[in-house]
Amino acid sequence: MRITGGFLKGRKIQCPRGELRPAMDRMRESVFAILQPELTGASFLDLFCGSGIIGIEAYSRGASKVVFVEKDPKKRSILLQNIALLEGKGILHIMPVERYLKFGKEGPFHQVFLDPPFPYRFRLDLLKLLDSSSMLNPGSLVLIHHPKEDPLPEQVGRLNLEQRREYGRSIVSFYRS
Repeated sequence: MRITGGFLKGRKIQCPRGELRPAMDRMRESVFAILQPELTGASFLDLFCGSGIIGIEAYSRGASKVVFVEKDPKKRSILLQNIALLEGKGILHIMPVERYLKFGKEGPFHQVFLDPPFPYRFRLDLLKLLDSSSMLNPGSLVLIHHPKEDPLPEQVGRLNLEQRREYGRSIVSFYRS
């Protein structure tokens, strides 16, 4: 996989083994075109980070700090190699996302990207947990990647849907706190 924009554009990153659905290049380019005006100097949280490509793209395009959360410990060594591109501005936590949202200390974040596995059935619960956590400021932007077959509501607590973008059979929903 290659980084699609910013000062690291074109750099390759490693893809860990196991269940992984790397974010499509077209989707990443589109999402980051939308995020770009708010990205410079922002703090960014990449949940269900997989290879770390989303958080690395955020850093490459101007985010000042990125926190990566992945529960699969087998992905640790590849993630650490990939995150090394962030020159010390990336933090990795190997733990369930739900646990991080309850006990994480680095927040609040300007932007949060959630990319749970498509079979994950608790997206709405996850958004509710994020909304009640200390990870968001008023005005934080939350993006969640999900299958078309699993629509999400217009409002979840303080999170209000701003837009949805379709990419093949997947959707990225944008919420503002």
